[in-house]
Formats: sequence, structure tokens, C-alpha cells
Amino acid sequence: MAVVTPRPALRAVRRGVTILGSTGSVGSNTLDLIARQQDTFEVEALTANGNAARLAAQARRVGAKLAVVADEKRYRALKEALAGSGIEAAAGAEAVVEAASRPAEWVMAAIVGAAGLASTLTAVRRGAAVALANKETLVCAGALMTAEVAAHGATLLPVDSEHNAIFQVLDFDRLDAVDRIILTASGGPFRTLTREAMAGVTVAQAVDHPNWDMGAKISVDSATMMNKGLELIEAHHLFGLPEERIEILVHPQSVVHSMVAYVDGSVLAQMGQPDMRTPIAYTLAWPARMAAPVERLDLAQIGQLTFEAPDAERFRALNFAREALRAGGTAPTILNAANEVAVQGFLEGRIGFLDIEATVEGTLDKLPVHPLRALDDVLAVDHEARRVAAGFFT
Repeated sequence: MAVVTPRPALRAVRRGVTILGSTGSVGSNTLDLIARQQDTFEVEALTANGNAARLAAQARRVGAKLAVVADEKRYRALKEALAGSGIEAAAGAEAVVEAASRPAEWVMAAIVGAAGLASTLTAVRRGAAVALANKETLVCAGALMTAEVAAHGATLLPVDSEHNAIFQVLDFDRLDAVDRIILTASGGPFRTLTREAMAGVTVAQAVDHPNWDMGAKISVDSATMMNKGLELIEAHHLFGLPEERIEILVHPQSVVHSMVAYVDGSVLAQMGQPDMRTPIAYTLAWPARMAAPVERLDLAQIGQLTFEAPDAERFRALNFAREALRAGGTAPTILNAANEVAVQGFLEGRIGFLDIEATVEGTLDKLPVHPLRALDDVLAVDHEARRVAAGFFT
């Protein structure tokens, strides 16, 4: 059963918002939209990992009530940067979770990786509208998280451009009429490289995405196409379709963000410029729409849109993700944890680009798959998978 079901939402005169991960790409774009319409939004809390200076500047700009830095060593810097502003400062993992518990109607979950699980869950459990930019939450704990959404009357609003596109064109009242959903992928910066050439790519090359402005981790995931594998798992949990009815299609221009194919042969697509402010704006104003300062799409100027099947031999991460989804249980949790460790190892120059997928494959082979019964299981499996993955290059 799909868990993102459009329904009317109660709107205050000013919508209360919290941004978990405000200094990253998604968080910064969200604040850009909010700052342009400050009479529409009231910022309850902002959180960041360690960039206290930027967090304080953001909090001052939008008049946030609370600013939280996860790195406790940065508390003093945050406190000093907020002096005289009247904005409350806090630090530590528990404070990030507490920020998610504050009474904001809408919460942006943009903390990268499994680190965002606890705070996202907290927002879900109080029935908030959660704009989900943290795909790892559903990858690691999909069935458990969607059960929490249903139990607490929360709403998941997908922020990833692909899932947001599907959300906009999917007929939720007639899911039996859906044949399949089609996730598009840019193919990343190495779409045309051979495996031999990919073995020698640098970190700078991997984070230089041709279309999107994203953080380092997500950019590397795009380069390996693991990002699309994780999105496949996320789409399964968001829209309730089995793995075999979720297609991936490479579309280098990143104009068609995804499509829904129906049983009568119709295919509905959502298009736009590759600018994250479009899907963020859709979730921020939902169920209405708001203006966004995005370049308007000019198809005549673009001239040509091309599509091709992904090369699963050169980008093996797609196979790993499909196999993990079919295996179920703890397999996706293992996949995600191993990938996070491997990507960090690559970014730190400790392993090569192709060693990322080798680490993921080795970790999946080494750890058995068990049923996922509780969220505590997620944390335990995540910890063990990280330990095993790190052992491949330490």
C-alpha cells in the first residue's frame, strides 16, 4: 500500500517549519525559498552537523527560534555567533532529535545518511508533514518507518526530484491502473566511461555532477549510480509497487524527472529544470503551490531529450540494490551502511572509485540477512555492517 497519499492539510496563517540539515544543499535551497516568503513561514528550528557559523547566519536570516549543531564541540562557537539574537542554541545528537519534536507543522528531513533516522522518526511520531530528502531512512527501515507513518497519521512528502515527480503524476485513487513507474537518472559524470577508465577517476571528478548541485556523498552516489539504486528501494516503500514494476531509465538532460506508465498505454511525466527548489517548493507549499525562482523550461531551446537503458555491467550498484530489495529484511540496511562507509573512504582518498562497489558487495556477501522486526534491529545491523565494510580497507 502506498504511504504518500495526497490529502488536505490544515494550514496555519504562517506554516511552522523545521529544517533538519539546514546547511546542506537541500536545506540551503529550502531556506532560500522561505526567505523569499517570510510572511508565509515561521521557522521553529534549524539543525546542522558542524558548521556553526553558517547555521547561526541562517538562523538569524529567517528568525529561527532554535539552532542545533550535532557536533557538541561546536556549541560554544554557535552560542557566540547567536549572542544577542534571542535564538536558543543547543548541541548534540539528542538536541537534534529534540528539535524534530518541536511543534512545527512541516519538517524537512535533510540529514544525509542513516544519521537522519532518529530525528525523522521523531517528526513522524508526532504526525508532522515530513518532507523526506533523506532516502536512507526508507532504505534502512522502510516497512518499519511506513508503519509508523500510518500509526501516527503523518504525511511523507518526497523531496527527491524523481519521487516528487511521481508524487505529482501518480493517480493515488486508481493505483490498480498503474502499470509501472519509471525513475530517470542522469547517468552521472561517468556515464560513457569504461570500467577501466572509472578505476582511475578522482574525487574531484566524482563530485562534479553534470546537472545537479549536490553534496559530496550524494554526488558520488550518483557517479556510481548507487543513488538510483537507493531511490528504487525508496520508491518501493513510498508507492507500494514491487521491484519488478519499478524501471530505471537514463536521461542525461535531467529534464524529465520521472514517469508513471498506466495500463491503457498512457505515460505521464513531470518535467522541469534540474533545480531542487522545484520539488522543495512543491512539498513546502503542499497541498497548494508556491512561486519558485527557477529558470523556466524552454523545450524548443533544449531541442532534444534522449533516453537509454542503464548499463548494469558497468554500474553494478543497480544490481546490488535490486537484489537487496528482493531479499528484504536487513539486506537494504546492510547495503546502505556499507555504501556510506565506502563512499567516505573514497572521499578521504583511502580507496579507489571501483572499490566502493567492491566494499558493498563484500559486505553483502559476508553478512546474513535476517527479518527486520524493530528499529533497534536497524541500529544494530547498521553498526555491524559499518564494521565489516571498514574492514575491507583498514
